[in-house]
Amino acid sequence: MRAAVFENGKLEVVEGVEVRGPRADEVVVRIGAAGLCHSDLSVVNGTIPFPGPAVLGHEGAGVVEEAGAAVTRVRPGDHVCLTTINHCGVCPACSAGRPTMCRATFGKMSRPFTRTAADGTVEKLASFANASVFTERVVVKEVQAVPIPADVPMASAALIGCGVLTGVGAVLNRAKVGIGETVVVIGVGGIGLNAIQGARIARAGRIVAVDTNPRKEEVARRFGATDFVDPSGGDVVALVKDLLPQGADYVFECVGHPALIRAATDLLGWSGAAVLLGVPRSDAEASFLVSGMYMDKTIMGCRYGTSHPQFDVTRYVDLYRTGELLLDELVTKTYPLEHIHEAIHDLESGSLARGVLLL
Repeated sequence: MRAAVFENGKLEVVEGVEVRGPRADEVVVRIGAAGLCHSDLSVVNGTIPFPGPAVLGHEGAGVVEEAGAAVTRVRPGDHVCLTTINHCGVCPACSAGRPTMCRATFGKMSRPFTRTAADGTVEKLASFANASVFTERVVVKEVQAVPIPADVPMASAALIGCGVLTGVGAVLNRAKVGIGETVVVIGVGGIGLNAIQGARIARAGRIVAVDTNPRKEEVARRFGATDFVDPSGGDVVALVKDLLPQGADYVFECVGHPALIRAATDLLGWSGAAVLLGVPRSDAEASFLVSGMYMDKTIMGCRYGTSHPQFDVTRYVDLYRTGELLLDELVTKTYPLEHIHEAIHDLESGSLARGVLLL
């Protein structure tokens, strides 16, 4: 089958990749659509160190083709949204309702893919983020495949698996934004847009979107922003504080730049919280003014929107079907897998909310 394989610092679509069959607790899913996320680009550009060869992609939806002997929650023919959290369900973190903190999801690399060289040598390919959806078929744990109605478009459903779970989840699950509270979202990409609409769903008061690309204003307002700030050539803190003189209750940093992390803390009002969602280099450090933090201010890390995937995916699909959660509007453009470099170019140019690969 075809797959987008990362190797020697490059991402190329190749033929002849195979995936093994399912173990007892696994399913094989034929991918229908895969979202292109900045995390995938971060592997390619070295921001996220990851050894190749590996099949990339981690935001996808598809149809179950095969199910292992112990699988009970899904069956062949089911439409599913894939998630990256293959939590065990029985450890202290899972038992406490914190699947994103399950140790089983950390530091273990599977190699379910193979390809055969011209000389007959069989090479194993790694899976990225427990998913690897830039290919036609993938094998995942049953717990990673959440059933969804067949009438939800694949391109839209795919985006739930990372961008929506992370952005909306950061607002609803991690920060727990309350009615009328003020929110600033720095970076209006896929994660930022979902943080914005998460704040709208939470009934936040003022929602300020910040981005240096003025073309992002229209889409930011469509998703729920009440204000838009382009800080190009200016002081982002001063510009936002013109709108929120007392500071914000919550600031979501969705870029991963140390200077913007500092800005996020400087923008906090009393008892405010900065939530870090952007992915910087693994060795990046950030600073903040200690004296500015004493009024009960908080800096929060956030993994995968502090999500409960089996619950949250279903909840977000329900919100989508009522029109409250925007999914179709996230899909700026679709591409065949062979055009992945065009999709990457468009993402890097800032012209996409989300590009989706159709398989």
